[in-house]
Amino acid sequence: MSKYVGGESPTVHRIGSGEWQKAKGRARKAVRQIAGELIRLYAARTSAPGFAFSPDTPWQRELEDAFSYVETTDQLSTINEVKADMEKPFPMDRIICGDVGYGKTEIAIRAAFKAVQDGKQVAVLVPTTLLVQQHSATFNERYSGFPVKVAGLSRFNSVKESKEIIGELASGSVDVIIGTHRLLSSDVNFKDLGLVIVDEEQRFGVEQKESLKKLRTTVDVLAMSATPIPRTLEMAVTGIREMSTITTPPEERHPILTYVGPSEEAQIIAAIRREMLRDGQVFYVHNRVESIDRVASHLQTLIPEARIRVAHGQMGEHLLEDVILGFWNRDFDVLVCTTIVESGLDIANANTLIVERADLFGLSQLHQLRGRVGRGRERAYAYFLYPADQPLTELAHDRLTTIAANTELGAGMRVALKDLEIRGAGNLLGGEQSGHIADVGFDLYMRMVGEAVQDYKSGIIESEEKHRECKVELPINAHLAPEYVPGERLRLDLYRRLADVTTDEAVDEIHNELVDRFGALPPEAEKLLGVARLRGRAKSVKLTEVVLQGKYLRLAPITLSESLQLKLMRVYPGSIYKSTTNSVLVALPSAKTWAPSSPGALIGDTSLLPWATEAIENVTIPISPTKES
Repeated sequence: MSKYVGGESPTVHRIGSGEWQKAKGRARKAVRQIAGELIRLYAARTSAPGFAFSPDTPWQRELEDAFSYVETTDQLSTINEVKADMEKPFPMDRIICGDVGYGKTEIAIRAAFKAVQDGKQVAVLVPTTLLVQQHSATFNERYSGFPVKVAGLSRFNSVKESKEIIGELASGSVDVIIGTHRLLSSDVNFKDLGLVIVDEEQRFGVEQKESLKKLRTTVDVLAMSATPIPRTLEMAVTGIREMSTITTPPEERHPILTYVGPSEEAQIIAAIRREMLRDGQVFYVHNRVESIDRVASHLQTLIPEARIRVAHGQMGEHLLEDVILGFWNRDFDVLVCTTIVESGLDIANANTLIVERADLFGLSQLHQLRGRVGRGRERAYAYFLYPADQPLTELAHDRLTTIAANTELGAGMRVALKDLEIRGAGNLLGGEQSGHIADVGFDLYMRMVGEAVQDYKSGIIESEEKHRECKVELPINAHLAPEYVPGERLRLDLYRRLADVTTDEAVDEIHNELVDRFGALPPEAEKLLGVARLRGRAKSVKLTEVVLQGKYLRLAPITLSESLQLKLMRVYPGSIYKSTTNSVLVALPSAKTWAPSSPGALIGDTSLLPWATEAIENVTIPISPTKES
């Protein structure tokens, strides 16, 4: 059971009609094709001869000890996973999901250094020219004192500089190159490329990804993203790409106070003045180049004492570079800019963000923009404003509600999931698959892809063991009440875990967790755990159906020897065994003969569970040893 995430309006199938089964069948067929392709890609990668990097050198340890912050536990485990992947003899393909400002760049710095130690070159691919500047500065600062040459390649370079850098790449004198998609041009050749790092992977288009794929078969690839879901999740979920998540925020980091509301001049003035009072700086995002200068001069008349400058993508290279460096060096207070600042800019002193016309932005854009502030110890503020005189579209309202609700640290993953929900999952695996996702919902679809991949990976027999589903239909009031377990996602997750259990120990574990987190179990939750135990018992003897049909309990598939058939008739008079369909209809006892604990009680809510469990054991236990063998 899972929450539906997929198309705008899901088709509701009638219970009893075969439509749902057909939709699942169609999706499963499509999924098998995808799984086959994914596995071929995976097999090609794992069998391709990669380069096995050698273990850490003393220099590597020296570089890591010089890190001026304390690594979070997630950061350390991710770094170790990346290094372990690099030391394997086939190419790495790992994606790191960590929220904005969670220290992904440091992992890239260490991985690149490790590659350079073995004489390999590293390409760091970033989406914007500003990020090339910033990463070049960060990498150079971290590598100072080591003989590593770092160069940046973007439109900020003159033609002469670009030619020199490309020549040095081909000769091997540049160790780490940081650049925009300019790095993917045909005239850029490496002497010995060993590692490609893709920062903000969600910002690159299909063509750029294709040219990366050509490198991917032989080179280690490390991708990093704060809001990865729609495009790259399916690879990670299905185990084709390795995935690391960084969920712990750095020390002394505060959540960003987020305000979503209609735009008012007085509020903007107050926000900018408050930031200036504590010597901070402000990002003011206005995403229209033609009117940006007008907005900046209007702000200047409102707040005469503020020093204001403008930045956008259509400015000349040197002017833009000059503005960003000036902001970095605290030469002015307010930067009026377009979304050119969206990805990865790290200016610790800027702690107020004002976004005009926030109703026109996409959800991950809003989240990325908010990640530009709150990167130091100061409390940060984000204002997402929309015109007071215009109605919001339903879509914009959904986005703004989500951004306002998910303000705590590490909300990137939830924002991305919601983005998927709002937009639908159409672009996940190319157009032809979108229909199936809308039919069966994202969750079930991903589970199908996972199962199909597992089938290909380990042969059908093994995965049959792993993913056997068992239908239990009994008239029992068993559920988790919202009053007991608040939070829809949490309840769905518990239902899913209970549906997957195969042993009593697993049920006991969930029982203890529930008691620990939510207190004593109400009767209906106890019954739910009882149903889970029954399902686990049924799965262990390979049953797929335990269904109440009128006066009978139907168990299938099951094969009974003659002696067991006689036992069935003796213990449960009136039962029926159907050898053609391999099923047993166990007759329910009537009230007169039913007396396990409370004489004369009707078989019902409380008595049915233990009786059904006993029936399964009586009918199957004698044959289970032969089944297992």
